[in-house]
Amino acid sequence: MRGPDVPAKALDARALAALAANPGCRRRAILDGAGVDKARLASALGTPSGFGQSQFALTRGNAFEAKVKADGGAELLRLAHARLDPGAVPPEGAAVPDLTAQGPEGRTARTALALREAVDAGGWTLLDHPMLALDVAGSLAFLEPDAVVVHPDGSWSVVEIKSFPVLDGSADPAKVGAAARQAAVYVLALEDVAARLTPAPRVHHRVLLVCPKDFSNLPAGRAVDVRKQRAVTARQLARLTRIEEIADSLPEGTCFAPDRPADELTAAVEAVPATYAPECLSTCELAFHCRERAQAVGAVTRLGRSLRSELGGLTTVEDVLSAARGESGDPDDPAVAALRRAAALRAEALREPGGRAPAPRTADGPPGPRAAAPADAARPEVSRCR
Repeated sequence: MRGPDVPAKALDARALAALAANPGCRRRAILDGAGVDKARLASALGTPSGFGQSQFALTRGNAFEAKVKADGGAELLRLAHARLDPGAVPPEGAAVPDLTAQGPEGRTARTALALREAVDAGGWTLLDHPMLALDVAGSLAFLEPDAVVVHPDGSWSVVEIKSFPVLDGSADPAKVGAAARQAAVYVLALEDVAARLTPAPRVHHRVLLVCPKDFSNLPAGRAVDVRKQRAVTARQLARLTRIEEIADSLPEGTCFAPDRPADELTAAVEAVPATYAPECLSTCELAFHCRERAQAVGAVTRLGRSLRSELGGLTTVEDVLSAARGESGDPDDPAVAALRRAAALRAEALREPGGRAPAPRTADGPPGPRAAAPADAARPEVSRCR
């Protein structure tokens, strides 16, 4: 589906978290499952996206991560001990196993072996960029967390390193929430590895978030509870339609290769239904394309998921306005009844003090002529105010 000689784009935890946040989008599910580079696809469709991190942010993040993991991860393990497991013995001389292997499958197997050996050995162990696998709607996704820490009691913790700062002890809540959703995907993948061991090690639901402190490059650690994000992500991933079912519903020969003609590529993308929401602008490379299509058909999804859920079977803005005017819709439908009540309240609120309704709009758009109000009525009573 992604085209001949087109390398697959691997799924990462950030993409999985975005996919779980919008499980009804079959378009993203099939494109991510097929390994399609959505950024190249968006450019080929004529709607390039500015989604993604800048090169400066990537460079700064890599430099900060290298500083945190210097000296065998001594500072990182110190933060893990202080924030996650202060009752354990201090991490002195922790093991840092080599996770090098051929291909993602080999690295996944090597990571599982290193985790098993760390549990048997006891003590602190730091796994730098391990490889985990997670089944997503019938497609295997390989995930690479920043680090995984094995505690002396054999339990496991996820470490997420971010370059956004912690200012006066607090960080941007939106960025912390995004990091928590990403870490929750790693927790799910770690739980799959732990389930294959006997006895199964405990996977902590409190992850270590490491960020620069204030405006310096010094690391600051914070324990983040991701139980809620883990439960939501697990439930949403389980609801995803399997990739095979979506592929079977597509026309024969559907291909998303970016070198295809624009009209053929557009037809291929439109063959898969999408569920656009404003949140997609910060999580999906195809958001601009889907927003244009949603605006063209007047879909209410572009107004937000909460509003879409309130409107029930009314899927377009024209349907909503028609129901509010009383021209269509079932009066017993709670959404239709609420719209008509809101329209009546609006008309009452806009009615002029003398009981007259607002002047109707003319064909050109502006309101028609209305009788001039008395001069005294339009002038404020300054003396009374004084």
